[in-house]
Amino acid sequence: MANNIEELISSLYEIIQSAWSIPLGQDKCVIERDKVLDLLDEISAQLPGELKQAKTIVESRNEVITNAKREAENILRQAEQRAKTMISDEEVYRQAKEQSAEMIRSAQNKIKELRQVTSDYVENALKRTEDAIASSLAEVKESHAQFTAMTNPQPKTPSPIIEDI
Repeated sequence: MANNIEELISSLYEIIQSAWSIPLGQDKCVIERDKVLDLLDEISAQLPGELKQAKTIVESRNEVITNAKREAENILRQAEQRAKTMISDEEVYRQAKEQSAEMIRSAQNKIKELRQVTSDYVENALKRTEDAIASSLAEVKESHAQFTAMTNPQPKTPSPIIEDI
């Protein structure tokens, strides 16, 4: 006999299609009762196994779908978290870049200010030094003149005597 339910059902169809019709009853026929009952018994015997196998397949399929959905949700959650992290990292980078640019501008302004203060200080110091040297030079010249006058006294020129004539 046939092994699986599909073959058993095919055999049942063949029996019914090849059965003799009853006169004056177009939809009725004569079939071999024992053969049909044996086929139905075999179908009934195999059906629970087939149904159980089908249920197992459906349950496995549902489990695979559930696991796939869960995994897809996890992947989506991880992708969203990574996107948030990347956005956060990008924001931190942007802020750090802005802060570093501001620090550079501030440092450049401070350097400019220090250069100006240094230039003013050096200019003032040089002017005071120049004034001090000029004053010292004037004192040296005065001292030199006094020294020369002391060491080389100039002969007094006699006053012209006027004779009475």
